[in-house]
Amino acid sequence: MQISRRGLLKAAGAGVAATSLASMGFGEAEAAVAAHVRPLKLANTTETRNTCPYCSVACGVILYSKGDVRKGDKAEIIHVEGDVDHPTNLGTLCPKGAALKDFIHAPTRLKQPMVRRPGSDRFEPVSWDQALDRIARLMKDDRDANFLGQNEAGLPVNRWTTVGMLAASATTNETAWCTFKVAKGLGIVGFDNQARV
Repeated sequence: MQISRRGLLKAAGAGVAATSLASMGFGEAEAAVAAHVRPLKLANTTETRNTCPYCSVACGVILYSKGDVRKGDKAEIIHVEGDVDHPTNLGTLCPKGAALKDFIHAPTRLKQPMVRRPGSDRFEPVSWDQALDRIARLMKDDRDANFLGQNEAGLPVNRWTTVGMLAASATTNETAWCTFKVAKGLGIVGFDNQARV
């Protein structure tokens, strides 16, 4: 990078001026104004607590949205921050969590079930009913074809070894318990958690 002597002196002079103003107390005045204005930014918003979807840490986030859904308005998230009352992150967020608003408003965000038909080169949107019916049908067909009720010795084992399940770790203990019970009730042997992957 090329910089002239004059450019260096200008930059140094600007730095001296800025640090001088800050040392005279102008920085505190700016902080006081920001502290006064901050509560007004979120005054007319709806606060919703949620869990960050990125990794297995399950940090708590607060989503602020404008627009009252009860009145027929479309709620739009305008701000995301860490939840200071959450025991996992105590209000802090990693860079990915801090960028959740961009993730929510991304034009490429998946908002409905998609299916890629055999031989097709693209995904097509389908309804939730279609997607869930298709998943249930494929699971039932595979379980009927590959379920192992007894081993070679004739002991009941109730195993379904051709399917695996990967559970989310950003959930409550109760949800995790129910998920595990469903998987084992179906006989799924290959069961793991997002936190270990």
